[in-house]
Amino acid sequence: MNVPASPAAPPAETLRDALAGLLDGLPSRQAAQAVDRLIATYRGATPTDAPILRDRADVVAYAAYRMPATFEAVRAALTAFADSVPGWTPAGHLDVGGGTGAASWAVSAVWEGTRPVTVLDWAEPALALGREIAASRPALREARWQRSRIGAALTLESTDLVTVSYVLNELAPDDRTALVDAAARAARAVVIVEPGTPDGYTRILQARDRLTGAGFRIAAPCPHSEACPIAPGTDWCHFSARVSRSSLHRRVKGGSLAHEDEKFAYVAAVRLPAEAGPPTPARIVRRPQIRKGQVLLDLCEPEPRLRRTTVTKRHGDLYRAARDADWGDPWPPPPSPSPSSSDGNPG
Repeated sequence: MNVPASPAAPPAETLRDALAGLLDGLPSRQAAQAVDRLIATYRGATPTDAPILRDRADVVAYAAYRMPATFEAVRAALTAFADSVPGWTPAGHLDVGGGTGAASWAVSAVWEGTRPVTVLDWAEPALALGREIAASRPALREARWQRSRIGAALTLESTDLVTVSYVLNELAPDDRTALVDAAARAARAVVIVEPGTPDGYTRILQARDRLTGAGFRIAAPCPHSEACPIAPGTDWCHFSARVSRSSLHRRVKGGSLAHEDEKFAYVAAVRLPAEAGPPTPARIVRRPQIRKGQVLLDLCEPEPRLRRTTVTKRHGDLYRAARDADWGDPWPPPPSPSPSSSDGNPG
């Protein structure tokens, strides 16, 4: 299990605190207009040849509107990845198209300690605000915030981990391919996150094919590196992360609930050797359906194939585990460590 970087100040809470004063002095109408334009842009299907975040008003609106959700989605993807490569910690992190740095916050939440971090983006206002916010996170205070055109001419420094979150939609197809190939050349592990829509899933599939073609194996969410068993056009693979809304978040987005669910699709691929150990588990790819005396689980299996299984009360502990299982979890769940293996006493 990954230990949060700072138990006394959870990264999500620190991030909310860092965002809290951003809208001070920004007219509410200007912030609302910026949010509306950003929503239309990020939900659209047309790539842009200019930075989406144009000025501080845009960046402040983006940070309040999108950063908490991006952080939670990337953290969920990284947690699944980390669970699949136990004992490995990235010695360096490169966040491509990282904007205000949400993915860098997520990396620091999943793997404790400090490491060289570089955030690349073509929007200088986003980098400036990201640097400002990161001052409240010790693991990110020495991060480099570097302006770079994200596209076909991009070259990346060698590093352990490259993240690309909510970026592919902003690029033309040739630039997407070039970015994924550059990440594959530079990194030992690549994690790509896109919106949990059919189009986002299609972009993830295309990136997945590029990565496996470059010699990577899939660490998450797929329990295999073979072709996706979903018939094209019939469904799409995506997951959900719960996002707590602060009062700032609710004001910017015009919502009243204390939380929202961020739908996302992702792929995590590695060049690391597979660890010897138990067989790769299946993964729950839909929200479990809890009914009277039974739980229905939709699984993607290592074979690969999709299968629905029914867990009933007669399965005892497995039934109780199924009732607690969540969308995106491995199945069956890994065994809990025994007290004797975690008490710290010498043998």
